[in-house]
Amino acid sequence: MRILHTADWHIGKKLYGRNRYEEHEQFFAWMIETIKEEKVEALIMAGDVFDTTAPSNRAQELYYNTLISASSAGCRQIVIIGGNHDSPSLLNAPKELCSALNIHVIGCATGPDFEKEVITLCNEEGEMEIIVCAVPYLRDRDLRTVVPGETDDEKNRKYISAITEHYEQVGKIASNLRAGTNMPIIGMGHLYTAEGQAGDGVRDLYVGNMAHLKATAFPACYDYLAFGHLHVPQMVAGQDHIRYSGSPIPMGFGEAGQQKQVVIVDFDGRKPIVSTRDIPEFQALERVEGDFDRIVEVLNHIAKTSPTAWVQIEYTGEPFEGNLRREFEDIVAPTGLEIRRVINSTSYQQTLSNYETVETLESMDQSEVFTRCLDSYEIPDKDRPSLLAAYHEVLLKVREEDANAA
Repeated sequence: MRILHTADWHIGKKLYGRNRYEEHEQFFAWMIETIKEEKVEALIMAGDVFDTTAPSNRAQELYYNTLISASSAGCRQIVIIGGNHDSPSLLNAPKELCSALNIHVIGCATGPDFEKEVITLCNEEGEMEIIVCAVPYLRDRDLRTVVPGETDDEKNRKYISAITEHYEQVGKIASNLRAGTNMPIIGMGHLYTAEGQAGDGVRDLYVGNMAHLKATAFPACYDYLAFGHLHVPQMVAGQDHIRYSGSPIPMGFGEAGQQKQVVIVDFDGRKPIVSTRDIPEFQALERVEGDFDRIVEVLNHIAKTSPTAWVQIEYTGEPFEGNLRREFEDIVAPTGLEIRRVINSTSYQQTLSNYETVETLESMDQSEVFTRCLDSYEIPDKDRPSLLAAYHEVLLKVREEDANAA
């Protein structure tokens, strides 16, 4: 059975106010063609289907149409797990209907009923061929009981221990199913690993961004580990059978020019044979940095080589009088370029950032906002780790409450 591993679709994602539905439509059309051409029989999606817990009607329509198209293209089995951006209740709502179509959705942890996270993929004759341990994003309440007075190190150890124990429990069930056969076991997850490279737009999953699992934390029963959450396609610790497929489109300008991929997995017995397929670039992103003359020069070049690109500009020249963003927008007006963000790095412009640049709350993540707050109150470095950990814990609880409400 040939497997296609993908993750981090983030349907509904915006880039500084710009919708990206067309990019997702193009990616899904490409993926369906790849399923046909590569004769893929099973699709596994490792979390973050949507970008928010309350996706738009158009985002949901894209999701369900893609599942239908993948099934029609010859993909007999589909397994989807929830990520930290997803609403478990929204993903799980059509679960029974999806199951009838061989689409298996695990929106949230099912412990202590770990059996529900173990899915068997069958061949055309109905015989078990592959076992999938579909472990979704493990929320804070799934992992630990809060104990007053815990240190950060104690919390970290409890996180890692709880996540490891979860994978061990699910792996034992899968191993018992496999007993006497040579069936491969695929583990899925939406988490950080200690050796991983994050990329743009990755929210902290665990308090203080501490619980990074090492590759050795996962039991040896897993023949292939399909992860989501980190947007850069990569192997973990140099091991070919532990992989992040990465996001299919760049999540931000930090991923501009990055080659996106899906992973194809075949098995020789229990041995995975892993290859990748490069995803085309559907929308060019460009970053430009320098003084005014340098930026104008580069913008003119981009207008010729990539005329529909979205651009982020970082101005590093002398203090600029007037509206810097408007100046650059006037320059690109005759072209097809779109300026999505302007950053003014001069000290004068930083002082007036609320008036003269688009470095607003929308352009910063929550961690950066809190760090700016600590800077403004001149909080000593020695006090910051505990404050950041507490802040991330509050953020995590707010997100979980939003997910439950959705």
